[in-house]
This record gives sequence, structure tokens and C-alpha cells, in this order.
Amino acid sequence: MRILVVEDDINLNRQLADALKESGYVVDQAFDGEEGHYLGDTEPYDAVILDIGLPVMDGITVVEKWRANSKGMPVLMLTARDRWSDKVSGIDAGADDYVAKPFHVEEVLARVRALIRRAAGHSSSEIVCGPVRLDTKASKATVDGVTLKLTSHEFRLLSYLMHHMGTVVSRTELVEHMYDQDFDRDSNTIEVFVGRLRKKLGVDLIETVRGLGYRMQAPNDAT
Repeated sequence: MRILVVEDDINLNRQLADALKESGYVVDQAFDGEEGHYLGDTEPYDAVILDIGLPVMDGITVVEKWRANSKGMPVLMLTARDRWSDKVSGIDAGADDYVAKPFHVEEVLARVRALIRRAAGHSSSEIVCGPVRLDTKASKATVDGVTLKLTSHEFRLLSYLMHHMGTVVSRTELVEHMYDQDFDRDSNTIEVFVGRLRKKLGVDLIETVRGLGYRMQAPNDAT
């Protein structure tokens, strides 16, 4: 899962990015509204953390431009303002949720997880596919109750496939959501990670759809 953090406070931006990375996310960072708008307009993100009070272009304008350009990724707005009207303006502009500063990073992480789950059609923090359970809160996966030992890339791959169960996901889409913007992306590496993940799962849940990509679903849901 790939997250964009748009926050001009360098220390807070870094704090959020570090916490997200520790939770298994890929993170891109921007420090003003113009840069944030450009990244959100040109790169695919599973969620965006966006400050309202940004230099160059404010957060309200950024999210309005994204929505006007049919960018539908979930947006969590950050605001230091106490006025309820600013929060309403953010939601009306197209934001999905907000957190007022100062805040606990754990709350931001919880809200991001919820936004990503809801966007993918999941209501619970635990996503189940046959014997495989993905605990999005603890960032871990189990098979029949046994915790899987996954690398960061394997976990990101499994998380993305499970969030989009039953849907064919292309190699390009997986690459875009597993690596940050500066990574030397190579879709061929996805095949390697899929192979490793299949071995660690020990169950046949990841289907290769020739010419299209991969689909993960429980055997009794296969068509």
C-alpha cells in the first residue's frame, strides 16, 4: 500500500512517514501544496494525508483540484484550526476524514487503515481469505493461526492482493503500489515475489490470470 504525506512541517512529515513505513506502507512525501497536488495527480496512491495550511497551494484547493480531475483516492486532512467551518470545508471539498492537531500518530494510522479498508470494501481490521488472515492493525498475516515470516515486499504484495480479493490486479498496478516514486521499478520482480509468497502461504490462493495479472481468492469463491 502506497501513501502520500503532504505536510510542510518537516519534523511532522518525517514523523508520519516513519510511522507509516514501520507499519508496512510505502510513503512519498511532499512539503507544499503544489508539489503534493502534482504527485497526487500523476501517481497512484491508496490514501493521502493532507495538511490544510500548506504554502503555495492550500489543502482545500489541492483536494478540490484532485476531485475535479476524478482522482478518487481517500484523503485524510490535517488541520491546526479549531473552527468547525474549516473542517466542514475540507469534507465538502472532497476529503474523507480529518484529524485536528495536535494528534497522536496512532490515531492517524488507524484512520488511514480505515479509509483504505473502506475504499476496498472491507469493514473489519482483519481481512480473511480461506486460511489466511491479514491483521491490518498489527501488520501481520497468519495461515491457520501460524504467523507468516514475510519480507516487507512480500507483506505489501499480500496486503494489496487481499485488500482487492476477487479482482485481477495487473503487474503494473502492483509495482505502482509497492514501490515509492524514486524506486527503479521492474515488473519482472513481481513474479519473484509472487512465487515466494505462494511458497510461504502453502495454499493455492493466488491465481495467475494470463496476460492480465494476478487474482487472490478462496478456493470456494473461484469461478
